[in-house]
Amino acid sequence: MSKSDGHGKVVAENRKARHEYAVEDTVEAGLMLTGTEVKSLRNGRANIQESYASPETGEMWLINAHIPEYEQGNRYNHEPRRKRKLLLHRREIDRLRGVVNREGMTLVPLKIYFDERGRAKLLLGIAKGKKAHDKRETDKKRDWDRQKQRLLRRDVGS
Repeated sequence: MSKSDGHGKVVAENRKARHEYAVEDTVEAGLMLTGTEVKSLRNGRANIQESYASPETGEMWLINAHIPEYEQGNRYNHEPRRKRKLLLHRREIDRLRGVVNREGMTLVPLKIYFDERGRAKLLLGIAKGKKAHDKRETDKKRDWDRQKQRLLRRDVGS
């Protein structure tokens, strides 16, 4: 999966976000990290389930993402749940701030990965929260699509 979608090594993926939110668009952002955070990510350790992105004072921040301490980091280690600055162009930050403020959308982190140049990137989803009936409808549609595929395979195989 990591090579087919154009991303390098995927460190953390927020699968629950696609179930909880209707993702309308995605944006790639760089992450401003310390050395021990990068080493911890390279070990494949991160959690972005409860995190979100928020514009504050002209900058974009990743809030509540958990990158555990690097085991060999001793006293130079980082705080696991600190706010991390997202690296975006000014126009992108202004556009995202406008979308979030006007249309009631949310910025949900979908995955953290390393690109082909070895830089840590975050895939942000511009999303709107789903209601309970929307989630059930999505599940029904997915089940029906699976059932159709099974029937088609059975008919073609005969």
